[in-house]
Amino acid sequence: MNPRFETRDTSSKPNSLRSARASAILKVSPSTVEAIRSGKTPKADPLSVAKVAAIQSAKQTGTLIPYCHPLPLTYIGVEIELRADEIVATSDVKAVWNTGVEMEALVAATTAAVTLYDMLKAIDDEMEITSVRLMEKKGGKSSFQESGSGLKAAVIVLSDSVSKGTTEDRSGKLILQRLQDYQIHVPQFKVMPDDAAALQGELRKLADSGEVDLIITSGGTGLGPRDITPEATQSVIDRRLDGIEEALRRFGQDRTRTAMLSRGVAGVRGSTIIVNLPGSPAGVEDGFNVLFPAILHAFRIMKGARH
Repeated sequence: MNPRFETRDTSSKPNSLRSARASAILKVSPSTVEAIRSGKTPKADPLSVAKVAAIQSAKQTGTLIPYCHPLPLTYIGVEIELRADEIVATSDVKAVWNTGVEMEALVAATTAAVTLYDMLKAIDDEMEITSVRLMEKKGGKSSFQESGSGLKAAVIVLSDSVSKGTTEDRSGKLILQRLQDYQIHVPQFKVMPDDAAALQGELRKLADSGEVDLIITSGGTGLGPRDITPEATQSVIDRRLDGIEEALRRFGQDRTRTAMLSRGVAGVRGSTIIVNLPGSPAGVEDGFNVLFPAILHAFRIMKGARH
């Protein structure tokens, strides 16, 4: 038997600011605390050394913990508080990356406590690390609490071959599944040929009906002679959502060299958001990883809520 070992693949996750705070508590005798305050410990300054050790260990978490990814940390802060009979080490860690930094914070706090233990064991043989815990973490999906429940979406697949029945629709089915993952109801699903006038009419009808909050199209965003989705969408929207377009292309370009050729448009007509996604399942998957759950916040803003 040869079991497979691998880390989690986070390449499909978008970067965001991640932060975490952790603490570790070392129980000591009151005389040990006094020795630290008076500078009478046997090994240099334990507090300064523990802080440096914590910072170094946070940077090495990916090496120390097998299933942790190496991260480009942008900030590591360590504070050590002396109390009557305990020492509390608190670490704060930040990174702009696609996975969290809670392990880095935990390793930093733990290392600070272990380093203090090493530097103080000559004068206190009753010390005990009594607590190591994650106090807070932010960033990623956990920071977006908006739910898609109550929202309605329409899905339009633009493809001459799919509309003729000569090619299987994979992207539309994927969009339906991903919308269901966010509890968004899909009352409208349609496959259409690449026809600008027909698409314009369908977009107007759906948006002006007031029955859908979101319209997602798939296909027709490239440079082919029949790729008319961006032009048709631009002709019906009231306001363009440039930031969504930029985010979709930037995320895709980091993963697929040809993503820069996508001309997908995003915008608002009335109270309905319209987003063009590519026709490939990979393009749809990338698009959802960028859009959700952050785009759910837009519907609250459009109804007057504050950012």
